[in-house]
Amino acid sequence: MSFSSDAKRELCRDRIERRDDAVAECYGVLLYCNSFSAREIRIITASPDFAARLPRLFKHAFSLSFDTLPPENAAGKRSFTITDSRKLKQIFSAFGAELAATVSHHVNFGVLEEERCRAAFIRGAFLAGGSVTDPEKRYHLELATAHQSVSREVYTLLLDMGFSPRETQRAGNALIYFKQADAIADFFTAIGAPTTAMSVMTAKVEKEMRNTVTRQINCDSANTDKTVAAAQEQLAAIRRIVKEYGSLDVLPEPLKDAALLRVTNPEASLADLAQLSFPPVSKSCLSHRLKKLLTYTPEP
Repeated sequence: MSFSSDAKRELCRDRIERRDDAVAECYGVLLYCNSFSAREIRIITASPDFAARLPRLFKHAFSLSFDTLPPENAAGKRSFTITDSRKLKQIFSAFGAELAATVSHHVNFGVLEEERCRAAFIRGAFLAGGSVTDPEKRYHLELATAHQSVSREVYTLLLDMGFSPRETQRAGNALIYFKQADAIADFFTAIGAPTTAMSVMTAKVEKEMRNTVTRQINCDSANTDKTVAAAQEQLAAIRRIVKEYGSLDVLPEPLKDAALLRVTNPEASLADLAQLSFPPVSKSCLSHRLKKLLTYTPEP
């Protein structure tokens, strides 16, 4: 099962108690389903949980049943249709629309005055026309409908609910989408899927922790590379001094001690060398002495 299927399963566990909530959820379903016209309503879904919820939802909202239902124990996509003109008229009138006069759909905000009705409406829209990507892979949630005006009005509705969605077009459909983990989690919390919201935030935290660890490893690796490069440069300078002047005895005592420390500890960091010094010196002091080796020439 996909993450999107799991999210719809959680949403479908929500009990259908108030009729106005059921009407609002059906409204979202119809405006985002496959066909909602004066001739037919057709809802196609691959979600078994949504398929089980639909007949109860429409019964509670409109006291009517679908004209055709998918076979029992059907697998894959399941289709629900209503073609009876009396049922269609009853559904249209529930949303303040006339069956024969409706040319294009618009959101009747009068049906969605209550906050819980707005949440139910968005829940229905997601169940019928929404999808969400597994947050372990990437953050993306979208609502797709063939009704351009509806999408624009739902965009406004989401703004009023405190969200900041984006809009685009794809294959003739109008899309509203989110690409931020926090926004997706808030979306699911608002429409009644707190477990899904928590899964999104958990995935975000784990991903950020992995990224932090990776950055730390890369940083440590870079620092190690710098330490090795600096040590090699210092050793090369020490070899040059021995070759040109016969030994390290030409060096002042502090520089000679620093050179011997580096020769005997070729992979040690500055901090480690400073601790090994006798008497102890600071890291900056030892760094200064080793840098002097790079350009050292005896005084005449």
